[in-house]
Amino acid sequence: MFKSLFDAAQNSTFKSPFTSVNCQSATPTSAPTSSAVVTPTLRDVAPRQLTPNHNIAGAAVAEGDSCEFGSNHYFLLCGLGGIISCGSTHTMVVPLDLVKCRLQVDPAKYKSVFTGFRISLAEEGVRGLAKGWAPTFIGYSMQGLCKFGLYEVFKKVYGDAIGEENAFLYRTGLYLAASASAEFFADIALAPMEAAKVKIQTTPGFAKTLREALPKMTAQEGVTAFYKGLVPLWMRQIPYTMMKFACFERTLELLYKYVVPKPRADCTKGEQLVVTFAAGYIAGVFCAIVSHPADTVVSKLNQAKGASALDVAKQLGWSGLWGGLVPRIVMIGTLTAAQWFIYDAVKVFLRMPRPPPPEMPESLKKKLGVTGEQ
Repeated sequence: MFKSLFDAAQNSTFKSPFTSVNCQSATPTSAPTSSAVVTPTLRDVAPRQLTPNHNIAGAAVAEGDSCEFGSNHYFLLCGLGGIISCGSTHTMVVPLDLVKCRLQVDPAKYKSVFTGFRISLAEEGVRGLAKGWAPTFIGYSMQGLCKFGLYEVFKKVYGDAIGEENAFLYRTGLYLAASASAEFFADIALAPMEAAKVKIQTTPGFAKTLREALPKMTAQEGVTAFYKGLVPLWMRQIPYTMMKFACFERTLELLYKYVVPKPRADCTKGEQLVVTFAAGYIAGVFCAIVSHPADTVVSKLNQAKGASALDVAKQLGWSGLWGGLVPRIVMIGTLTAAQWFIYDAVKVFLRMPRPPPPEMPESLKKKLGVTGEQ
């Protein structure tokens, strides 16, 4: 009898939350008594909710997926996708970012985007447009790791805390809370490299490379040189990221509901990536607008030695806070769309689970008397 019970326990889907489940019916194990011990199969196990509105039975790896949805492996791969998407895209637009920063800190000289490019090329040549690429790549790769990886973590944690029904009803708030929490830590990782980047790009003659800038900044202001812009960075990046994730998630949901002529399940992976890019660009435009004043303060603050964020804001005035908005909309819109596209493409390439937009839970439909798809 004990041997039969031991075998049943070993084969049970409940022995570990990470045990792969065999979808074939198990052969019952006979016991000396009149009753038989039967090993539960996948269809016998109640679905376990790993994230809001996404049920996966027994926490099993779905066929064709490389990892379990909501597992540590999944979160690490999300972080890797964030490194690739953020590091590559921000480095790609360094020339535009350089001109934008210079336009913010010295509008009298650079006047416009085109004038900024012309002056920068005349003074430093084509190579000068790549100034700050190293801190940009390192800093935003670190930020991407935390931003995307921790967003998925916090979304699951907060969703589990409030329950499946509330996670659906208040999903916009869930997206906002998860993205704000993730960005808080992401900016701590980004701040040193962001400070070095802005110093290299906006202070003539200060340094040409990251290796040259780091010791100079440390000698002049100590470690505080790398974190004095952290608070305005939070002011810029947290609203930006909240809009980036919440607007993207809801826009994606609406596109599949009202614009895409067929269900997401019927779309090819290529078609899904196109929808991802469109939702990302729409989100990017709003991101650029809500975060631009703080971005201007960050650029000016890292140039002005000893100044506070409030001093810089007063000096710039209301109109000055919006300097360089047009190039930033172009840059951030393209950047955000590309990041979501690359992030989703990495998931496809790595065969990661990609859940569809959330649907109303059956329990909530019964409470509200709702029939059909919502």
